[in-house]
Amino acid sequence: MWKLVRSAAALLATALSASAETPDFASRDELVGWLREEYAKASAEWPAPTLDEGVAHRELGTPGAVPFPNGMEPTKEKKQLGLSLFFDPRLSGSQQISCSRCHDPEKGWSDGRSLANGVFMHQLARNTPGLHGVGHHKSHFWDGRVPTLEAQAVAVITNPEEMAGDPAVIVERLNKEAEFYGPRFEAAFGDPEISFDRVVQALAAFERGLGVGRSDFDRFLGGKHEALSDSALVGLHLFRTQACCLNCHNGPEFSDHKFHNAGLTYYERRFEDQGLYAVTGKPEDMGRFRTPSLRNVGKTGPWMHNGLFPSMRGVLNLYNAGMPRPKRKEHQKDDPLFPETSPLLKPLDLSIEQRADLEAFLMSLDEPSMRVLSPPFPPLAPPGG
Repeated sequence: MWKLVRSAAALLATALSASAETPDFASRDELVGWLREEYAKASAEWPAPTLDEGVAHRELGTPGAVPFPNGMEPTKEKKQLGLSLFFDPRLSGSQQISCSRCHDPEKGWSDGRSLANGVFMHQLARNTPGLHGVGHHKSHFWDGRVPTLEAQAVAVITNPEEMAGDPAVIVERLNKEAEFYGPRFEAAFGDPEISFDRVVQALAAFERGLGVGRSDFDRFLGGKHEALSDSALVGLHLFRTQACCLNCHNGPEFSDHKFHNAGLTYYERRFEDQGLYAVTGKPEDMGRFRTPSLRNVGKTGPWMHNGLFPSMRGVLNLYNAGMPRPKRKEHQKDDPLFPETSPLLKPLDLSIEQRADLEAFLMSLDEPSMRVLSPPFPPLAPPGG
């Protein structure tokens, strides 16, 4: 019978939570028909979600206006300047890479690599997240170590392993291109002065302009209900109910903006990453990482903070199993730093077909690709020129 049900263990674990009661159907067609009726309603009238105790209900949706720091409105002129700077390798120490090296517009503003490559092809420790909707994030980097896009730009540009840029040198280089950049800085800031602070403000303005709202899911929310296939529609319902995805991936941003341990810390092993603990020093933060937005998730693989998962089906299989739960070894019995996998993660008992439906829904969150047809910055002089 076509009914979305949960295992006895999962039901027991969420006995105190809100949950959806899906009727029993004789066929998948009947199930889809019911879902078409239910999800054609306003989102406030959708079937009740399944949430663990203590998790607030933040319904899925399309984000509103992007917030920005006081006095830093992302004007059209700042965005255009930021676009040029985003693709300009003058911002790196080697003058060989730009921000777009790791954030390719044709790859969901990610890079398609397991781990990012920084200056001089230095391999970094983490996967590159996409930038669509980044203006809605409450913190940045996998460990959330900076609160604003301006601070994020400074951290990346000046990091000796990422872009290795020197602010004074960057300003000097851009001033050599005053014929190109002078008018653009003046249009953005009111005068042609080129400063590093203005560089990062323009970059942040450009990134805040990489909004979301054009995916098939957003079209569905806007009333074009044919935008979601039958499989994706079933996946939407699973996402909100049996798969328990709303515990962490909720709201219009598909993120609770919190930090969780998904069992992938690799504590005291190869690939170890301490996550939030390296920022806060709090034992409970060992192995916790920021919940990434799932918008554009189909274009930003490989997945997870370490990029170890090249297959979305593999990721879903792992979540279906409840994620890894490392056991303490003898010498770790009293270790206060031993990471504990989040209790929000548990076996889901999703069938192969249900996992395919869930994947179809996740793919419906992808935004159309952006193509930059010509470099929006002055060409670099040849070496020695």
